[in-house]
Amino acid sequence: MKYIGFLFIVLTGLAACTPTVQVAAPKEPITINLNVKIEHEIYVKVDKALDNVISESSDLF
Repeated sequence: MKYIGFLFIVLTGLAACTPTVQVAAPKEPITINLNVKIEHEIYVKVDKALDNVISESSDLF
């Protein structure tokens, strides 16, 4: 009988120490500041023969 009481005390002590996980929404909104500078350059190389066709018949476009 002594062991049952001791076991009961130990088990309730262990049950009281179990960690809890809480998920809650933040009180303030999340802000993300992005200071991004995007630069791009597009290079178009046209073949000389294609350039001649376009310049000769300019009514294509």
